[in-house]
Amino acid sequence: MPAEITNEVAERLRGLREACDVTAEGLAATLGVPVETYAGYEDGSVDIPISALYKVVSEFNVDMTELLTGKTPKLDTYCVVRAGQGISVDRYAGYEYKSVAFNFLHRKMEPLIVHLDHGADNPDKKLVTHSGQEFNYVIEGALRLTLGKKDIILNKGDCCYFDPKIPHGQSAYGQNADFLTVILE
Repeated sequence: MPAEITNEVAERLRGLREACDVTAEGLAATLGVPVETYAGYEDGSVDIPISALYKVVSEFNVDMTELLTGKTPKLDTYCVVRAGQGISVDRYAGYEYKSVAFNFLHRKMEPLIVHLDHGADNPDKKLVTHSGQEFNYVIEGALRLTLGKKDIILNKGDCCYFDPKIPHGQSAYGQNADFLTVILE
């Protein structure tokens, strides 16, 4: 995320944790990260992985939009997000999420358009886990979905529905890739 947004999310994270009377050590344990890493989340020096954001919103029963923007979603009948719009969350260079239902109140799923640059890779090579279920659909390019110890190549038009409690990660395969991921709670 850009530094300004990272700092704003970090402030909201710290405020939320303090308002809920949870220690930094306790939330670090919930997220499964060292206290030093969590401290980096709160001071804005470490980008917060999307999987950690999902655990935070689940733990504190808040909406992802509120954590990312500080605004409460308002719509409860439908939500239109025009092409190129949405809330962007950058994990690292070449990997961008765009929330495309951010203004719908009480979402039971989180649809995101993800852009992956070919050659950009998760710098820590860490796979993530989270609750719920997940669906990936390739819009453009090709995607390598690592699911546990297995790599699955998905091309334009291919999809995979899986249990995200299995360690997983995605990377562009041979070219840039755009895909829809839907995370169901």
